[in-house]
Amino acid sequence: MSAERVIIPAAPPPPIWSSIREALSGSHQDFTTGSLNRAILLLAIPMILEMVLESLFAVVDVFWVGRLGADAVATVGLTESLLSLVFAIGLGLSLSTTAMVARRIGEKDPAAAAVAGVQAILLGLTVAVLVGVPCLFYAPTLLRWMGASGQIIQVGSGYARIALGGGGVIMMLFLNNAIFRGAGDAAIAMRLLWVSNIINLVLDPCLIFGWGPFPKLGVTGAALATFTGRSIGVLYQFYRLLRGTERIRILRHQIHVNFQVLLRLLRVSLTGILQFAIAHTSWIGLVRIVSVFGSAALAGYTIAIRILIFVILPSWGLSNAAATLVGQNLGARQPERAQISVWRTGFYNMLFLGIIGVFFLLFATPVVRLFTNDPVVVPLAATCLRILSYGNIGYAYGMVMLQAFNGAGDTVTPTYVHFFGFWILEIPLAYSLAISAHMGANGVYISIVIAECAIAAAGILLFRRGRWKGQQI
Repeated sequence: MSAERVIIPAAPPPPIWSSIREALSGSHQDFTTGSLNRAILLLAIPMILEMVLESLFAVVDVFWVGRLGADAVATVGLTESLLSLVFAIGLGLSLSTTAMVARRIGEKDPAAAAVAGVQAILLGLTVAVLVGVPCLFYAPTLLRWMGASGQIIQVGSGYARIALGGGGVIMMLFLNNAIFRGAGDAAIAMRLLWVSNIINLVLDPCLIFGWGPFPKLGVTGAALATFTGRSIGVLYQFYRLLRGTERIRILRHQIHVNFQVLLRLLRVSLTGILQFAIAHTSWIGLVRIVSVFGSAALAGYTIAIRILIFVILPSWGLSNAAATLVGQNLGARQPERAQISVWRTGFYNMLFLGIIGVFFLLFATPVVRLFTNDPVVVPLAATCLRILSYGNIGYAYGMVMLQAFNGAGDTVTPTYVHFFGFWILEIPLAYSLAISAHMGANGVYISIVIAECAIAAAGILLFRRGRWKGQQI
């Protein structure tokens, strides 16, 4: 008589609400083992909320500034397009930092991850000074180069000086959170932005309209509120890095220049910076074309882009989750697990942005009216929002695929894709449709949709080739 085989049932997965609570409080999960869907959930929830909070900076500003008129909104739009260069540097440094920290964590070497984080901070502080000081003095000249009228320069010079001169704070906020994300401490990065955002939410109307004991600074107050909130957030980031978390801690003896790690980080960062510089400077080109059609068109474009960024940034959070999973799993020598995580994250991102796109197609005008009641600006902004929403599925897959390359430490491939997508396709097409074909600002918006979908297709094809699996960093 044969012995009976005893089958031990597998443990049921944790309830979804339990996973959500763990994601928000800070997960102890090893993201290189166990359920991949759970790993995506634990990383994606705080990263999405982090990006929602980051997008609130932009949305809250434009909500209050919209009450000051088209010139004030146009000031924000022009300044933000210039600030995109600072974003490009910050994001370029951040993606290489996330990739290097994640790879060391995947190799189970948190001390090396901390050393990489220190080198990233030293590099970021240096760049912040080199970029911020000239912008502080030449902000009005930069606005003039962007085609701003004399009235816009008069209204917005103070805003531009603070926003551009204090751009280094934005850079450090991104960079420090990149260290936490690479280590898998996504919940800490999220909570840091809660601190910054609450301060910004309180100060914005107070400084713009002079509520209570605060001076009435107009549009300049919006920049000062955001700068203050972000600066306090950066100080808190440094405190948490020195205090340490379960996954990463910077010790005093690690705070020095390590040229070997610094040069390796700089090598990856340069192409990363170029990658985002190509993307963000293309937005400057688009803003310059839209400005030809007047302040109302520029204000409508600014409001629509702010709204779209509000929903795109949470999707960027999903993409950051994919980058962390790729980096850590390559460090643990599990490339197939890394690949599956990217395809799943891309699918979830497509579902999310697809639903948002349908919502904007149906309710663009009511959404725009939350930010302005200008009878000229509202229809222009609503049209822009509807056209851009047609490209949501393309944005969803494109950002995940390109972030997967970045997470692997391959910043060169996305740079080529961005160059051909934005400068060879998007800018010439925008000029041709808007000016030559007499489609006005709508031609610019159509070119954005076409370019983003082409970038997504290229990203998918290149990702399938699999060369990123052998990337060393």
